Amino acid sequence: MLKTEQIHYLLQQIALYDSQSAYRQLFIGLHKSLIRFAYGILKSTDDAEEVVSDVFMVIWENRVKIASIESPLLYIYTSVKNRSVNVLNKQKRQESADAAQWLVPLNSVSFNPEALMISQETILKIRKSIDELPARCRLIFILIKEDGLRYKEVAELLNISIKTVEAQMAIAMRRIAQCMHIQLLVKEPVKISKK
Repeated sequence: MLKTEQIHYLLQQIALYDSQSAYRQLFIGLHKSLIRFAYGILKSTDDAEEVVSDVFMVIWENRVKIASIESPLLYIYTSVKNRSVNVLNKQKRQESADAAQWLVPLNSVSFNPEALMISQETILKIRKSIDELPARCRLIFILIKEDGLRYKEVAELLNISIKTVEAQMAIAMRRIAQCMHIQLLVKEPVKISKK
């Protein structure tokens, strides 16, 4: 996932020099996460691909204006969300537009594989605990921990308060920690003293 500074730089290159190389880097850096996010809303790979493609076309068409946006990642995610909801409205599937119903699949548990040396078994347990989170809690966790959005940006994107985002992240972290604690307790042998 691209960092905010990288996105700003690429958008500047696209706006100032019509850089197709920078546009390609932006596309490659964000495409997978945006598809996953749109799929979580739409439940259709084809629709998700189309929405993300449309958003990238708008980015190219409005490249001069978009380069000056303060929070481009939030802008792009919001564009994907709005276009996805519009597709749902056209398809008469409004009930799936509720953020609590969005099932965004988890891309990776190890957010920085080089920095984390976790066994495959542990990764599977963490992934299972994340998959078992309530839908809204899981969505918020993934947007923050995997996609790199800030709490404020997630609150804006989902039209909820920052306090709600903080509470949902606390729930997610607590449940993952409980999973890990249980794992540690199970692996340690129980010592019975004979008296």
